[in-house]
Amino acid sequence: MNSYTPYLSCRQIQANVFNHSDKKGDIVLTLEELDKIAINVRSHKILKQILNENPILEEIIRNAKNETEALEGVRQWVLNSLYTSPAALKYYRREKTDHQTFTSLKWSDFAAIRILDYIDNAGIEIEDLNLKGEIAISNPIMLLWHAVNRGTGGAKPAFFEDMLFLFRQFSGKSTRKFPSREQVEEWMENFPSGLDPRIITLRMENRDRILNLIIDQIDAGEKKDPKFKFEPGLTREEKFSRVLEWWQDRLFHLRFAFRSPELVNKMLGHSLDPDTMKILNDAQTAGIPFFVNPYYLSLLYVRVPYFGIGGDLAIRDYVLYSRKLVEEFGEITAWEREDKIRPGEPNAAGWMIPDHNIHRRYPEVAIVIPDTVGRACGGLCSSCQRMYGFQSGELNFNLDLLKPKKSWKEKLNELMNYFENDSQLRDILITGGDALMSSDTSLKTILDAIYNMALSKKNANKKRKAHQKYAEIVRIRLGTKLPVYLPQRITPDLVSILAAFKKKASEIGVRQFVIQTHFESPLEVTPEARSGLQTLLSAGWTVTNQLVFTAAASRRGHAARLRQVLNEIGVLSYYNFTVKGYMENSYNFATNARMVQEMMEEKSCGLIPEELHETIAQFPMEAENMVENIANIQERAGLPFLATDRSVLNLPGVGKSMTFRVIGITRYGRRILEFEHDATRVHSPIIEKMGKVMIVESKSIREYLSQLQEMGEPIEDYNGLYGYSLGETEDRLPVFDYPDSKISISREITNLQIPV
Repeated sequence: MNSYTPYLSCRQIQANVFNHSDKKGDIVLTLEELDKIAINVRSHKILKQILNENPILEEIIRNAKNETEALEGVRQWVLNSLYTSPAALKYYRREKTDHQTFTSLKWSDFAAIRILDYIDNAGIEIEDLNLKGEIAISNPIMLLWHAVNRGTGGAKPAFFEDMLFLFRQFSGKSTRKFPSREQVEEWMENFPSGLDPRIITLRMENRDRILNLIIDQIDAGEKKDPKFKFEPGLTREEKFSRVLEWWQDRLFHLRFAFRSPELVNKMLGHSLDPDTMKILNDAQTAGIPFFVNPYYLSLLYVRVPYFGIGGDLAIRDYVLYSRKLVEEFGEITAWEREDKIRPGEPNAAGWMIPDHNIHRRYPEVAIVIPDTVGRACGGLCSSCQRMYGFQSGELNFNLDLLKPKKSWKEKLNELMNYFENDSQLRDILITGGDALMSSDTSLKTILDAIYNMALSKKNANKKRKAHQKYAEIVRIRLGTKLPVYLPQRITPDLVSILAAFKKKASEIGVRQFVIQTHFESPLEVTPEARSGLQTLLSAGWTVTNQLVFTAAASRRGHAARLRQVLNEIGVLSYYNFTVKGYMENSYNFATNARMVQEMMEEKSCGLIPEELHETIAQFPMEAENMVENIANIQERAGLPFLATDRSVLNLPGVGKSMTFRVIGITRYGRRILEFEHDATRVHSPIIEKMGKVMIVESKSIREYLSQLQEMGEPIEDYNGLYGYSLGETEDRLPVFDYPDSKISISREITNLQIPV
């Protein structure tokens, strides 16, 4: 038995109950009862393959008198092989887990470490919030023992397929083959951008159809708006000319947003199939809101182009809800534990927060969510991390009710006092909702308050002694999807406000000004989006992108192509986010194995040579030249795109990380991942008490691959996917680092309360 991570006997946990299906209403069985369930024919056939390919494993399993002997036998067999790879042995024992050791691991080492982790964690119990808190139990060697010797155990084909590829990897029968750059670029060609003239023509068709239907709505009295209305006597041509002008007005798109499945389908030329409409109507009945503005809806294919079949799936899957989301709505569990605020109590990360307007995990940064229309968005993404808030009614699209109240100015002052009197905070992210949903007046009020606070904090430091000074504000960020959802929001007035703020804030030491947006697909990069982003860059604000790595966005070449298209218009890629949440987001969830595969096999084509790191670090200092600077560094390094982003999962309470090990697997083939915090950044001291975070993925790799097949993907393109069972958070590139502090900051941490 491993002396440093002992495994549990499965008999120790047999009294527990476990829901043997993801479906609601099924019978809950004890583990002992589950052990007696026969495996099906498909499972038997895969099991036979496993045994035929691994005679030593078959001998161990068949000769073991019980599952405990099987565990020990497999452990000794695998451990003996690992003794020939000292670096891998140290990595397995967690004696050496640095980047150099990680990258030195052989493909078979990945498998050996996973098998040993499975054994060390045999019998582990974890609350599975995909199943409303049912207890998930991992003991894969036990399941093999039952299946071989009794034909039972209840494990499904997805489990056995995962195990088949695991032992092929361990034995060397399967090897990792990295795709060539040429192959990656060939995959990228499958995804046209919204700047393609042929795509622009299709969008114009969509726009004209939608506008003509809106004219009909207005004429029929179905839609009335005091601002957007026709004078008597206008011809049809004159009305169309008028709505074409309105198309450039963000308020038009917000006020005429489509809020029902029937209207969405009508605007899409009744192109949605009956099954999809059934799901959408059920979603409306369940209380899931609809809010799709005319501009964004015009980006969806109605007439599918031969050169870009399936190219819009990443957009469609944001707009059109899944059956699983509908089934789960009403029982969604909050993912963001640290966002729950109780007066007088610390949040999950240990921070004392004044109220719901501030979210915080880290010492250096906090999120501000204003009590303005900025609490809303320009549309509802189906995998929204705040879907729990929509379920509770806390979030909605009643924009009139979100206008600032008289009390907002007073509360804003309280929030600024929080920042000013915090010893570590130096980075403010204004988001929501969406920062740019706020009116120009509201946004200017917030930015002016931040400026005054930053100046006051700087002045207060003059009175503090060395090594007792508080961190000063050096970075301001706006989190927004409106460059994607509604680029009409980016007006000369807005840009003037941002440019003026940057000018005066720079004079008091704020050095980084960032717009963080969320492009999901190359097709979202339209002429309107490009124009809007160019004006933001002209104001001296750096624009970065965060991609939510949905199943559709995870297709081979998709993320790489998005990076390339964004680079061409001056946008730096920042984070790739694993879809978070539980079973409600299972449709859009791409397994973390695929995230690591994309990171190592596709993104690597754009890795910036270390000798150019300092060059790119200077880019934000002249954001207005971003397009030319990105093109220059691509040419110097010979890169198809700049891979400046990191791949992470936003963990409850701990923050962002992609440092994980697959330590378990359920009977359904759903992997159990053990995450550690990102060691490259400063955390709340609470992580010393929290320990590791375990996540049960909401789908098996087999389910994920089947979904890709439904999207028309050749599954052979994803060879090696099963083998990615370890992850490591990448180092942040200098372009995303905080500037060096010119003062010695106090070690005191204010606004923190760690439970004893």
